[in-house]
Amino acid sequence: MSQEDLAFKVGVDRSYMGFLERGQKNATLKNITKIADALHVSLSDLFQSV
Repeated sequence: MSQEDLAFKVGVDRSYMGFLERGQKNATLKNITKIADALHVSLSDLFQSV
């Protein structure tokens, strides 16, 4: 999935998604949940590698 596709599914701008990927912005819990849903993974799966 492209950054643009993920941003669309989450409901944020593509540039915001880029900031998240580069660690330049912090995501809200609401957006983290939306990202997990868009990727079809649980929150625990999303944070497992952290």
